Amino acid sequence: MAQDAEPRGNWDLIVSPYTYHFHYSEDHEYVYSIGLLRRLENNWVAGAIAFSNSFGQPSAYAFVGQRYVEPFGWKKWYLQWTGGLLYGYVGEFKDKVPFNNNGFSPGFVPSIGYQFTDRIYGELDLLGNSALMFTLVFPLPKSWE
Repeated sequence: MAQDAEPRGNWDLIVSPYTYHFHYSEDHEYVYSIGLLRRLENNWVAGAIAFSNSFGQPSAYAFVGQRYVEPFGWKKWYLQWTGGLLYGYVGEFKDKVPFNNNGFSPGFVPSIGYQFTDRIYGELDLLGNSALMFTLVFPLPKSWE
């Protein structure tokens, strides 16, 4: 890996430019997403994401999980899972996520990522049987902390 003038810290900015839905619906809207992820000891991660869900509702996901760096010896790849609390599917869309109670439901997201450079990673996140989210991950500089 290349040396940075300013080393990367333990925080990642995560944004999603595109979500692909497996099944078309006239109700689907563009999904906006931005969040922060903190890399912890022993490959644990924790963070939160604010997003507009597939139905245009303000939503959030707070999570913990683990990242497996260079699985199977694959250089620059990682596998990751997160689990946590999802909020935002309310009203007529409350049944679009399982175990929803007043907009709150459990969440689980498996991912595969690739490190393009020290400053940008690409990630594919599987959103149940509904969608595939394309995510960009930007490790933040240590000075940000």
